[in-house]
Amino acid sequence: MQGLWLAIAAYVIWGCFPLFFSLLNSVAASEVLVHRVIWSLLATLLVTLVLRRGASLLVLFRQPAALGWLALSSLLIASNWLIFIWSVGQKRVMEASLGYFLTPLVSLVLARILMKERLHFWQAAAGWLAALAVGWELYSLGSLPWIPLSLALTFGFYGLVRKQHPVDGINGLTAETLWMLPLAIGWLVWIQLHGQMDMAFGSSLELSALLVASGIVTAAPLLLFAAAARRLDLSVVGFIMYINPTMQFISAVVILNEDYPPQRLITFALIWAAMLLFMWGLWQSRRKIKAVSNP
Repeated sequence: MQGLWLAIAAYVIWGCFPLFFSLLNSVAASEVLVHRVIWSLLATLLVTLVLRRGASLLVLFRQPAALGWLALSSLLIASNWLIFIWSVGQKRVMEASLGYFLTPLVSLVLARILMKERLHFWQAAAGWLAALAVGWELYSLGSLPWIPLSLALTFGFYGLVRKQHPVDGINGLTAETLWMLPLAIGWLVWIQLHGQMDMAFGSSLELSALLVASGIVTAAPLLLFAAAARRLDLSVVGFIMYINPTMQFISAVVILNEDYPPQRLITFALIWAAMLLFMWGLWQSRRKIKAVSNP
């Protein structure tokens, strides 16, 4: 039961991200990303010290291959963060939520194509239904839903890299943000030298505090989820992962009052149907595995 509550807490925090980052709409998405990187790194280093995980982090730093894959995953997750922050600032949270509904289905397709994993019939049906939803969006609105697809693909490939080259959550995020740090500092220096924009950090106590907090809210759910994942079955995690995009969808419609074309409701209906098929297939697969292991 403890694992369940930890996982719910993690996904609820992630689900509140649109509301949190909407408070930073006056700040350029690139500056928010830079501060998210810097303060996430400081937060993870502090947690590493408190939990006395320094030795395991040093072991990771002596593994060039692992660090190379973490460089790739850092590029993917930084892209995901930037697109999400930008979409919140542009009042396109509904599209972002669609991306996170799509993510498990994209991961399913990537596993089938790249890893040659066998899919349950219902999981394959979910993948085709998701493709139909994207096709409907293209047909009805005349353009590909690039925000949902970008978020789903970057996070899907991120998950694939981290699955194939596993590193625990806190050390992984620390290494990833360390990879991002030179680019973040370089961007800040370039902006200061060329005066391209007024920096939000330091302009007011409220904005500065929110930018610092962006690192804390990035690290906190990851720690909660890492603790939960050790205590829960995959099928349970797979079910409650939809708390995040559901909360984002509700926030977009009810709290942020976003406008949206009515055709998008059909897109969501198809994705929700695909989500149900995905969950049913996951449950069926887990039941078969348990039946084989406990004859």
